[in-house]
Amino acid sequence: MTVLEAIILGLVQGLTEFLPISSSAHLRILGEFLPGAQDPGAAFTAIIQLGTETAVVVFFWRDIVRIVSHWFGSLFGRTPRHDPDARMGWLIIVGSIPIVVLGILFQDEIETTFRSLWITATMLVVFGIILGLADWAGAKTRTLDHLTIPHGIAFGFAQALALIPGVSRSGGTISAGLFLGYERAAATRYAFLLAIPAVFGSGLFQLVKSWGEPSVYSPIETAVATLVGFVVAILVIAFLMRYISRHSYLPFVIYRITLGLVLFALLATGTVDA
Repeated sequence: MTVLEAIILGLVQGLTEFLPISSSAHLRILGEFLPGAQDPGAAFTAIIQLGTETAVVVFFWRDIVRIVSHWFGSLFGRTPRHDPDARMGWLIIVGSIPIVVLGILFQDEIETTFRSLWITATMLVVFGIILGLADWAGAKTRTLDHLTIPHGIAFGFAQALALIPGVSRSGGTISAGLFLGYERAAATRYAFLLAIPAVFGSGLFQLVKSWGEPSVYSPIETAVATLVGFVVAILVIAFLMRYISRHSYLPFVIYRITLGLVLFALLATGTVDA
């Protein structure tokens, strides 16, 4: 990998991480068209997601500080347990459990089998249709004040599906929220907050695990991709939070299905290797 390739991968990661179109799918596909035609790998993907997830922390900094402080306050009786921010802290913890458990159970498959481009193409199309149905059928009346423990767990299982490239972490959780009747902005906001523990946990785990191992990317190139992803992601988050308050997810649905069908064609003709 060259620095230029790292910049390209970081740019794509930043552009696609929070849009419901699957950043891992885009990195997986893009790897086939870079010199060497090689999958960047699950470890590289998880590590550079630290940059884009840091963008979430920066963007929602005030919310995060308030949630963390109120959650700790509720543990020691300084904040009522029914306080909305303390409650949100518990909901983020509960919603993070599924992806932790499934990530550990299916670690080998995540790094091998699930990265088949046939699976990626299928997930792009299937979950594109699911997102479209959720956006069309969802009542969009519930706010985050209506979020319950069972709903948090449902969001969590939807997020865990993003362990498979092509599903999309934001797309899966947003679809679950829309099916449960939440407003677009509420579903998206919780999806962003819910991703923080999972992404940081996965990224730091892969960073420690891969330290010192042979790789197609150097620490410098990985750092470049991570930094580029961080800068671009802040702009994308700001765009998406404004966009969803006025528009549907239909453009993303069309894009996902189109990309999946194109990928099927490339695989069927042997242009790319699964």
